[in-house]
Amino acid sequence: MTESNHTTIELPASPSVESPAAEAIAQTPEQSLLEKLVMAQLEDKKAARRSRNIGRGMWLVIAFVVAWAMFGKSCSGKGGTSTTPHTAVVEIKGEIADGADASADNIVGAMRTAFAEPNAQAVVLLINSPGGSPVQAGIINDEIVRLKLKYKKPIYTVVEESCASAAYYIAVATDKIYVDKASIVGSIGVLMDGFGFTGLMDKLGVERRLMTAGENKGFLDPFSPQTASHKAYAQAMLNQIHQQFISAVKAGRGSRLKETPEIFSGLFWSGQQAVNMGLADELRSLDGVARDVVKAEDIVDYTQRENVAEKLAKRFGASIGAGAVKAMRSEALQIR
Repeated sequence: MTESNHTTIELPASPSVESPAAEAIAQTPEQSLLEKLVMAQLEDKKAARRSRNIGRGMWLVIAFVVAWAMFGKSCSGKGGTSTTPHTAVVEIKGEIADGADASADNIVGAMRTAFAEPNAQAVVLLINSPGGSPVQAGIINDEIVRLKLKYKKPIYTVVEESCASAAYYIAVATDKIYVDKASIVGSIGVLMDGFGFTGLMDKLGVERRLMTAGENKGFLDPFSPQTASHKAYAQAMLNQIHQQFISAVKAGRGSRLKETPEIFSGLFWSGQQAVNMGLADELRSLDGVARDVVKAEDIVDYTQRENVAEKLAKRFGASIGAGAVKAMRSEALQIR
């Protein structure tokens, strides 16, 4: 057997040498802090840029909404158009009050447009209202009478849920009143309500210090006792307005009205009862009136409504104005 010899050659260990890359990675604490500061500043600039872009986008949206509101208002007049014979509808919904959707300004404007339209065969007031201001109702009532005489065009009322108080004040000026058998009709009366806190103030030991120039200037002040003379004065005024309401009902309904002691008491009745009492004429819906009475099934809505943009513009008008002032001040500070 042959024995082989192996010779091992050991090389001296070379000294460790760090690579240039490793040397570049190593940082001093000062360099690390500086890098963090630079990165933080970059992030702040990015956040400020995003904020500016969002702000610009919001102002663009606001400008679009305002422009839409102005354009929509200038183009609004009636909800639809028709070049063929049709039934014109004006809605009276909700409280009848100045500044409300069912204000005299809105209703009268819509009725004038509807009456003036040659293709409108008749005007229908679609009413669903518990009432409201006798002043606004009186204005609309008077205008209905004037428009009927001017255009010789029929105008009808169709009641949905309710036609009470000031809403009925309006309806009696129309040629006929159509109701559903379950509609609420009537409430021919006037009220003035409020609160008195004098007893509570006495218990709490609160003294009311009211100073007036004019002996009746504190009339109906809720924190002062109600005097007999003030109560009598208010009652006389309510009675007078009530008589105006009664006169309008009698003038509008004429011989159709079956007068009873209760009819002007402020009570209200179902649609079926109202027909029996002469407060209404027949049980019909809007479609039924358009089809069978007006003989024009095409229904066109002439109601004057605020579009979504107008509502947004009104709702956020104050905040937009404040934002504009703030923005202008901010710009002034920046360029100073």
